[in-house]
Formats: sequence, C-alpha cells, structure tokens
Amino acid sequence: MTRALKLMSDVPLIDGHNDLPWQLRRQFNNQLNKVDLNTLSTTHTNIPKIKEGRLGAQFWSAYVPCESQYKDAVRQTLEQIDVVHRMCQKYPETFMFATSSQDIRKAFGMNKTASLIGVEGGHSLDSSLGTLRTMYHLGVRYLTLTHSCNTPWVDNWLVDTGSEPSQHNGLSPFGKQLIVEMNRLGMLIDLAHVSVAVMNQVLDMSKAPVIFSHSSAYSVCPHKRNVPDDVLKRVNETGGIVMVNFYNDYVTCSKTAKLSDVADHFDHIKRVAGAGIVGFGGDYDGVTRLPEGLEDVSKVPRVVAELLRRGWTDEEVKDALGNNLLRVLERAEEVRDSLIGTSPDDTPIPYEEVKNLCRTSYGYQTDGAAHSLSLSTLALLLALAIQALC
Repeated sequence: MTRALKLMSDVPLIDGHNDLPWQLRRQFNNQLNKVDLNTLSTTHTNIPKIKEGRLGAQFWSAYVPCESQYKDAVRQTLEQIDVVHRMCQKYPETFMFATSSQDIRKAFGMNKTASLIGVEGGHSLDSSLGTLRTMYHLGVRYLTLTHSCNTPWVDNWLVDTGSEPSQHNGLSPFGKQLIVEMNRLGMLIDLAHVSVAVMNQVLDMSKAPVIFSHSSAYSVCPHKRNVPDDVLKRVNETGGIVMVNFYNDYVTCSKTAKLSDVADHFDHIKRVAGAGIVGFGGDYDGVTRLPEGLEDVSKVPRVVAELLRRGWTDEEVKDALGNNLLRVLERAEEVRDSLIGTSPDDTPIPYEEVKNLCRTSYGYQTDGAAHSLSLSTLALLLALAIQALC
C-alpha cells in the first residue's frame, strides 16, 4: 500500500465514470444548496472519500434515463451538466473544472480533483449535431453513444442479448456523421453500452482513439456490457482504453464479488492487449452492488496495491492510473487540432427517422411541402365535415 500511494502521488488516478450527479438529482432534485458533500453519507462518493481514495481526476456522468428519450432528455442532461459546474463552484478547494489533458495535470499539481463531464447516452442529444456541439462548449468531453436503449441512429448492447431488435445494424448514416463530428470537436467516443457491431464500426472509422469508460472483460465475465477479446486487441491497435467497471454483475456475472475479482479483469486485459489500454472506471453511485473491499471511492487504492502484489511494474500501474487516459485525450486533442479548418457538419438527421408526436418539423419543410400539408389538412377537415352532415 505504501508503494501504491507513492505511485498515486506521482500520477493522477483518473476514473472514467462516476454517477454522483445522478444521485444528486435522485435524492435532492439537484438542490445542491441542501447538500453538504463533506458529510453526505448516502452515496459512494463524498469529499472525505475522494481524498482518502486519492482521486486525481473524475469524469462525472451527466446521465438521464432512457425514459426521457423523445421527451425532455436534453433539458435534463443540461441540468446534470449544470450540477457538475455548481459542484466545482461550491467546493473550489476540492474540485477544479477541467476540459483538457493540460487541465488534469494542472489540477493534480494543485492537489485538486480535476472534474470533467461525460454524457452517458446518445438519447441525450435528441439526434442533433447542434446539441452535441453545445454540450461540448459546456465542457462535455465524452459521449457514451448509447445507454441501455437504441436511439434513432445507433444500437445498444441489449441488441446482442436478443432482448431488443437491431434497428441500424450498428450505426445509421447519421450515426456515422456523428462520429466524424466528435472527432472534429475533440470529444471522446465512449463505447460502453453499445453493441459489438457498433464497437467495430467506430473502431474502423474514428480518427481518434476510443474509450470504454466503464466496461470490463467479457472473457472473465461473459456479460454483454463487457468487451470481447477481439475488440480488446483492436483497442490496443488503435490506441484506446478500457476502464474497468466495479459492478459485481459485470465483474463476476453474479451478485457478489471480491476485490481480487476486479484485479482479474485488469490482469486479463493486460494479458490480451497490454497494460497500455487499461484504466479505472468504477461506476460508483451508478450501481447497487460493489465488490467486498471496494465499497466506496475511498477504497480504490486497494486495487492499486493488489496489482503491485500481482507483479505489475511501477510503469504499468502508472499507465493504468492515469497515463493511458491522458495519452488518449491528448491524441483526441491532436486530431481536433488537425481538423481545425473543417466546417461543422450541419446536415440534419432525416425527419422520417425522428418523426414523433413530441417533435416539430420546423426547418425541414419547403414552401411546397408546407402547402401540401395544408391541403391534406383541409381535405381531412372536409371529410370530417361531410361525415358529420351524413
């Protein structure tokens, strides 16, 4: 443990996914003024636990449920982004809002937790590239392409279980547009929660490395939320990262797990694809069951000590702690900078692919289409009037 803590003082522990913002909504309706993160006891995460766990940087999840799709997902996601900003403003001695690899290093040097935002679920965009760009401007630095639901442009992991039908055979044409635009922006593409077909399609086309912000190894626990070996190898070939999830169901495929079971996933990923693609993605405050010995954020140094006990070198541990993620983020920033002269994509998703009762069609219609709609409406009214007279 002494050696683990020494390494954690040299390199920031960067965690890919924490759902504390969702707990703030669920428990307090985002009324941060009524919460003290120094004493909050109903979550896996609070400020004392963060300090004990030596958390150098955290991607806070801006998550809203799939039930919000086609309704108020964008508003709710903006509110989750807002609560992360307000956390940083309320506790400036602990958190520093961050949007870049440089910011992470700066916060680490100031002994603060760099606070980044990841949006968990493409339904939060309402199929809009303009919304994607707006969220980037608000500080979002990764998008998980799906949660546990398909969107009008991408399939989720449940497709691979057979419990949901594939709607797009992976990505639709608009989904591929979105990948290109994320590369242009410098926003990380998160493949946690997507189908295997989507994983491979994105790995084929993305100019920047991808992340799995909170997924584990399928060969250790054959759950469809985990990453199969052939994909692990492709992540290595393309310079990406898989950040190991601590949820028992993804660790052992059962309701119980131990810290050593989590370390088995680190070992497997290292053996199959190298220590250069592994990281931490605990999923604290987003799950209901955690391994014995990893009950909250404060316990994460125990994983580091266990990896050292298993023979990981100092350099391999430093890579897993934070150097791998820093490399991935820096590469995404380089791709962004190389595309600086490329115009934003403003071609909208076809209206037929998103048409529903809660969506208006402004901007899609020409004058002729509007006239045709008007005639059809008149015809309907005339038919109803005739029917009433009869």
